[in-house]
Amino acid sequence: MAAPLADKIRPRTLDDVVGQEHILAEGKPLRRIIESGKVPNMIFYGPSGVGKTTVARIIAENCGMSLYKLNGTNSSISDIKDVVSQIGTFGSENGILLYLDEIQYLNKKQQQSLLEYIENGEITLIASTTENPYFAVYNAVISRSTVFEFKPVTADQLIPAIKRAFRLIGEESGSEVVYTDAICRTIAYGCGGDVRKAMNTAELCTVCGDVSEGRITITPESLELLSQRSNMRYDRDGDEHYDILSAFHKSVRGSDENAALHYAARLIEAGDIISLCRRLLCIASEDVGLAYPQAVQITKACVDSALQLGLPEAKLPIAEATILLATAPKSNSACMAIDAALADLQSCDALDYPRHLQNKHFDGQGAAVVGQHYKYPHDYHNHYVRQQYLPDALKDHVYYEFGDNKQEQAALQYRRKILEEAE
Repeated sequence: MAAPLADKIRPRTLDDVVGQEHILAEGKPLRRIIESGKVPNMIFYGPSGVGKTTVARIIAENCGMSLYKLNGTNSSISDIKDVVSQIGTFGSENGILLYLDEIQYLNKKQQQSLLEYIENGEITLIASTTENPYFAVYNAVISRSTVFEFKPVTADQLIPAIKRAFRLIGEESGSEVVYTDAICRTIAYGCGGDVRKAMNTAELCTVCGDVSEGRITITPESLELLSQRSNMRYDRDGDEHYDILSAFHKSVRGSDENAALHYAARLIEAGDIISLCRRLLCIASEDVGLAYPQAVQITKACVDSALQLGLPEAKLPIAEATILLATAPKSNSACMAIDAALADLQSCDALDYPRHLQNKHFDGQGAAVVGQHYKYPHDYHNHYVRQQYLPDALKDHVYYEFGDNKQEQAALQYRRKILEEAE
């Protein structure tokens, strides 16, 4: 079976790696570690197809150690024991380098089985993961390793690799591959920073290209069919899911409706309107809040419409709610107030209620004050009367601070009025 183009074109040196200049350029930390020849335990973290496996292979080929490869998706304790059994053998006299791909799929016990050996240096571990290692990898493994983050490759960095792929295909097939710069740009911008996906798309383009007189011509029509929706980098349960939602939420909070619409579009394109609708409802109360209380009702109506319509029409009420919340005045006063009240609960013992608020009508024998003595506010001017509502231990605590927006300032003026007239 022929090897995929992504494997054939895989870089053999650090200088050939596409992207990752922040850790692999001259003088950068990972490059200096590799060039020193002293390889520590490392965890490579980043999305698929950005060079994690490639860099691990380059390290293995240049360190002189015996290389063993495992994949967390199908490895077991027995596979790990097979690697451990090689310690001290003739074949591992220069040390063992274990490359463990997708380590997040190993359970805690499986990860723990490596601790003794990576700590005493009998095994050097290079693990890769597409999930945040501080959540997906056992803490004891993290503490014995150095984490390096790999980032998506930019389109400009991908274009030379795509041209190199076309050249290699032409050399292997004996045919000239004819393409335009626009074809390369479309592939580069359509692969979401994934080098492997770009190579696979380039290879498929040549398979579907027009063959004539020893030439393979890449047509825009075939490329459009092959690259549709390929620019989506999204995982409903992974970091990309939460990164997009975070970017959407912060854009709305920052009153940038254009950025908010961009991230909303990415979620819509991925078909995830449930997460988007939940985040819209949250923003209405957390970030717009009392500055525009009606935003909650309007957002709820838009969310209900979106869920009833389904895609593609759901994009319309979602866009309406997104723009409304992004352009609305902002206040987090309600959010801060409830957080402060909850924080007090963590620092206080069980608190009783003021007697006049309790729902009981008998004080018991020996009570210092007999009777409820509750004052009914509607019996007083402005429907307000001074009396204590908080427990004694918290009676002077202030949780809510009026925001500086028109809505809350109007409420503040009303509060001052009834307080003055209650003197």
